[in-house]
Amino acid sequence: MGDFTLDLNDDQRQVRDWIHGFAADVMRPAAAEWDEREETPWPIIQEAAKIGLYSLDFYAQQFFDPTGLGIPMTMEELFWGDAGIALSIVGTGLAAVGVLANGTEEQIGTWVPQMYGDADDVKVAAFCSSEPDAGSDVGAMRTRAVFDEASGEWVLNGTKTWATNGGIANVHVVVAVVDPELGTRGHASFIVPPGTPGLSQGQKFKKHGIRASHTAEVVLDNVRVPGDCLLGGKDKLDERLARARERARTGSTERSKNAAMATFEASRPAVGAMAVGTARAAYEYALEYATGREQFGRPIIDNQGVAFQLADMRTQIDAARLLVWRASWMATAGKPFTSAEGSMSKLFASETAKKVTAQAVQILGGNGFTREYPVERMHRDSAIYTIFEGTSEIQRLVIARTLSGLPIR
Repeated sequence: MGDFTLDLNDDQRQVRDWIHGFAADVMRPAAAEWDEREETPWPIIQEAAKIGLYSLDFYAQQFFDPTGLGIPMTMEELFWGDAGIALSIVGTGLAAVGVLANGTEEQIGTWVPQMYGDADDVKVAAFCSSEPDAGSDVGAMRTRAVFDEASGEWVLNGTKTWATNGGIANVHVVVAVVDPELGTRGHASFIVPPGTPGLSQGQKFKKHGIRASHTAEVVLDNVRVPGDCLLGGKDKLDERLARARERARTGSTERSKNAAMATFEASRPAVGAMAVGTARAAYEYALEYATGREQFGRPIIDNQGVAFQLADMRTQIDAARLLVWRASWMATAGKPFTSAEGSMSKLFASETAKKVTAQAVQILGGNGFTREYPVERMHRDSAIYTIFEGTSEIQRLVIARTLSGLPIR
């Protein structure tokens, strides 16, 4: 038989244990405080930067792991520590992926390092796609980008919402409409450099969960950016738009690349890994609690009603992790998601996190409902996984369309 293993290699285990130590020693003790403060945990990000955990080099190493498991392993351990703080640490990654998926080598080399800064002066970045009237329905996007031939600049106008690090970011990546008649085929991504006039933070959202992560509106009022801030370049955009117009003229149903969707396709397994980390944290806490908590003269885990819940929780977590690992390996190996495996991994892991954290609250009973115990926070945090970067309903739609080949609505 050929070699087959699901074991991490020595280097991966070393990295995993290093991240786990940071999550246990730095993130967890601070989690409740930053959840209550509902502020970006800059001191924690600074600590991560000092040890190299918040850096372009580290994430590049994990991204190029030949097994594909570097990123999901990292996400699981960080979100095991705390989802809100973890999202503040990794939120920049979505903007970086947006540049990696759509930008030129020169743009990648210029802008991605500026998203992170350095250990002495940490920065964050924001990916801005959703709008007040365009969340799952990206075709309803209204933010416009118009090319000014005289100055060679792009002029952006519109409002983005639900932007992680929106308004506080050093670099913003903004998806905008360049040709309204082409629908989603007429979208493009732009870099908005630091300090660009016309970009401002709108409403900051007070959220149910992941409260240590900054989420806000981003307002673009005649924002002018140089022509080379169009990701991929204008020649490539003009070619893509010409093909899209020809397909529209001939009635072709061939699909073209969409700037926002290319980013989300690349990040869905990573979101699944985040959900696995939160679910695992809640399960482990509930298991420890059930082993030590006594009622009627015996540990509550001695009751089938509790023990069977924990058995189901562990089974679902392991199944979710395997789906995430499969999708991550497929993406790295260049294998197409012929059955929407990326969406499958995000869907199952997200739903598992919501279910497992709810079961953890139930196992702790009244204690689980208080903020004195972390499962209450984990349950609140888990709700985001079935919503952001494509709701569970959207994932099911993607899977169904892929399996059937039909434009299911």
